[in-house]
Amino acid sequence: MRLAKLNVALSVVLTGLGLWAFTAVLHGQATPAAPPATRPVAAATTKPATRPQFTSPLSPEILPGKGLSQHPFFYAGEWNYPKKVQTMFVVRDGKVVWDWSIPSSDAGQISEFSDATMLSDGSVVFGRKTGAGKVTKDKKLVWDYEAPKGCEVHIVQPIGLDRVMFVTNGVPAKLTVLNLATSKTETEFTLPTGGKAVHGMFRRARMTAAGTFLVCHMDMGKVVEYDNTGKSIWSIDVPSPWAAVRLKSGNTLLTSSRGFVHEVNPKGEVVWEFTQKDVPDYHLFDLQEADRLANGNTVISNWCPNGIKDPNEWSKSVQILEVTPDKKVVWALRSWAEPADLGPATVIQLLDEPGIPENREQQR
Repeated sequence: MRLAKLNVALSVVLTGLGLWAFTAVLHGQATPAAPPATRPVAAATTKPATRPQFTSPLSPEILPGKGLSQHPFFYAGEWNYPKKVQTMFVVRDGKVVWDWSIPSSDAGQISEFSDATMLSDGSVVFGRKTGAGKVTKDKKLVWDYEAPKGCEVHIVQPIGLDRVMFVTNGVPAKLTVLNLATSKTETEFTLPTGGKAVHGMFRRARMTAAGTFLVCHMDMGKVVEYDNTGKSIWSIDVPSPWAAVRLKSGNTLLTSSRGFVHEVNPKGEVVWEFTQKDVPDYHLFDLQEADRLANGNTVISNWCPNGIKDPNEWSKSVQILEVTPDKKVVWALRSWAEPADLGPATVIQLLDEPGIPENREQQR
């Protein structure tokens, strides 16, 4: 954890020295020098287009959509290191109507929001790296899980109102389904990892409607579906996968910190993709969450801190993109100052989508 603490200090100092790539490696999220090998079935589809060098500007001056008023939404982001606190937000009618924060440092370790979901009762479950929790709409912390020493928690999903699934990065790494009402573990199994670099093991996992688990192995360069005993039943090689969600069609929507989104069918074939070449006027960075909306559009979070070395320049990029199936941008959000200084984008949950979030009725 001393390395994580050193990371924040070096991020500020090294900015002026032009050594941001080194700092990003310390944070465990920099793009690897070479992608892992891909299986033949997916080789043609998991290799992302090469992202171009930065252009100026990083996004259009005038953006499509209605800005903060486009949708009501829940939002959070990781590694907003210039701030002393990390904050989750609810925005309705263009205004922040709810927020809740944690200190950026937890017992000397970096805290950051890597995963979070707002439930139908207004409560929120979240992963904060140093643990996980559940906070009610009146800001009462009703569950607080501390990650074991040397471990991290970046993944939490509500399963109904009283159960959660979370993944512990560590040696060993584990996937757990916990009943919050009884404090009993209902499912738990060990996950394979690519090594002992805990921070870069996992970022997103989701329990599917079928009761299986889609897990993004960042350090192994693949997404694997497990049954409830931990047996692998499906996998696809994806360079630096961040998130995966099983769509109602049976396809899987994947994101990568290499800056692309792929929708793949059960055979591993890409049937839809979104890459830098599709939006030359918007610079894409680490694409973290991607949600498929009921109308067929896709909403994507565009996380920039590893790509823009000066945090004063973050505001030139957009945090959120909503694109149609034919890749037209219908909403782009750039909100880095009041009335909503949202910070870097990891979590985006649209609150006008049909379905109950904790019942896995939304495609996120």
